[in-house]
Amino acid sequence: MQISFLIHNAYGIGGTIRTTYNLANTLAEQHDVEIVSVFRHREKPVFAPDPRVRMRDLVDIRAGGADAGDPELDRPARVFPRADGRYKQYSALSDRRIAEHLATVDADVVVGTRPGLNVHIARQTRRGPIRVGQEHLTLDNHSARLRATLRDAYPRLDALTTTTEADARSYRNTMRLPGVQVRAVPNPVPAPAIEPADGSGQWVVAAGRLAPVKRYDLLVRAFDKVREQRPDWRLRIYGGGGQKGKLRALIDELGLYNHVYLMGPAHPIEPEWVKGSIAAVTSSMESFGMTIVEAMRCGLPVVSTDCPHGPGEIIDDGVDGRLVQVNNADAVAGGLLELIDNGALRQQMAHAALKNSGRFDPSRIAEHYESLFAALVARGGGTFGGRLRGSLHRTRGALLEGAYTVRDAGRRALRKGGTA
Repeated sequence: MQISFLIHNAYGIGGTIRTTYNLANTLAEQHDVEIVSVFRHREKPVFAPDPRVRMRDLVDIRAGGADAGDPELDRPARVFPRADGRYKQYSALSDRRIAEHLATVDADVVVGTRPGLNVHIARQTRRGPIRVGQEHLTLDNHSARLRATLRDAYPRLDALTTTTEADARSYRNTMRLPGVQVRAVPNPVPAPAIEPADGSGQWVVAAGRLAPVKRYDLLVRAFDKVREQRPDWRLRIYGGGGQKGKLRALIDELGLYNHVYLMGPAHPIEPEWVKGSIAAVTSSMESFGMTIVEAMRCGLPVVSTDCPHGPGEIIDDGVDGRLVQVNNADAVAGGLLELIDNGALRQQMAHAALKNSGRFDPSRIAEHYESLFAALVARGGGTFGGRLRGSLHRTRGALLEGAYTVRDAGRRALRKGGTA
């Protein structure tokens, strides 16, 4: 199968970028995969793609890059929706390059990775490829204006994937998407290439953007209560963002400068997780909860607020972590102290977290996508447009389904021979 991902900027850092690489790298073991980055702002990507994944960009915005000074960069985008939070970075040039790409894309499946790009895919992909939109945020996070745009565009997709079942239900219940396959498929998180935490470190670890929605102020206040009972424990917060100054002021105000540390961004983050014994998440909203899974894969039980949408679908409360009340510092402190004061329970939950988080391994997530893609290719999609393409695709899909293994084996043989 030929699979093409369209992403905002594959050269940056962030959850969607990391997730796309994890999935593309795994799918490339069996399929022909490319990542098409709308923008390129540096020479090399932060995350390393599998050598089998082709990389290309549409708009080179590097200083001195091929598109530097192009007058279309100063003209506003007309296809990319204004209500998408990245709108100001798009232009008439990006509109044109995306349209040209989608009009000629050589793929069985085209996958968008944010609402604005899903709109492009829905409206501009040439007849033939299956059109799949991924939602890495949540419907509730989208403005009314963006939701109106998506209601118009998303019925032209063949499938829409969300990271949680709760968000999938929101789309099914509030949007008319006749024939569109709406599936909840979690983000893939690979097993770290280091030994898991041994539970000896007296550290609570948190990681993520220093943004209001993450409520690190709540975590700092909760840890002030922890410090009163267990002054031998410390808290490390990894990440950068606009809240750093406010958090630093709060730490100083509470006299926690010897107990709470703002560590800044860390990549890779796994070596920092394994230094701790407990992970903490205090968000008021999570579209999924990548850091929860990352911490669990490193052998840490997670104390998390039970916020919409992700934590409750990841953590088995009382088994591999704790879910506590949102916006309640006492509840967060109580969850942390329960594990700090009970080493046996902490170790038991740590082992369960390590085991249970295996369901998010990229190989398992890739299987979900392979099953979805193959079914859609075989039947020509589920939308009205897809049904018009159905006869051709059913014939083509049947041939593809039987030929994938032979073709992929042949390509691998050619590559080994140096002629692919």
